[in-house]
Amino acid sequence: MGYLWIKAFHLISVVTWFAAIFYLPRLFVYHAMADDAIGRERFKVMERKLYRGIMTPSAVVAIGLGLWLLALNPVWLSQGWMHAKLALVVVLVGYHVWCGRLLRAFREDRNTRSHTWYRVFNEVPVLLLVAVVVLAVVKPF
Repeated sequence: MGYLWIKAFHLISVVTWFAAIFYLPRLFVYHAMADDAIGRERFKVMERKLYRGIMTPSAVVAIGLGLWLLALNPVWLSQGWMHAKLALVVVLVGYHVWCGRLLRAFREDRNTRSHTWYRVFNEVPVLLLVAVVVLAVVKPF
């Protein structure tokens, strides 16, 4: 029964992490389009609170609970689908860190990217989510 609770909270934290990962780059789109100081400052606050208060804690919990699930089922580490899933989680962590660097650039008024670039950047985690869910549910190899 404990395993199912761990799995449930792992899934909840993954959903929360992805919600933030989808929303932060969308805030970057609007921040890059903002042309007034008050608007830019508002976006800085929203981005910081989302990244520090929701996105990063969710990532830590999701990864921690995922590792706990792996410790309870070490046989998964011998399966190809899990190797692929873990590789995608590493990519997702890299995307998360990249978002933090972009946030810092906005905070320091050093952003040089257009809102169009952020719209494309915002689509990357969708592809990661699809791949991770398919690997976890279908276990194709």
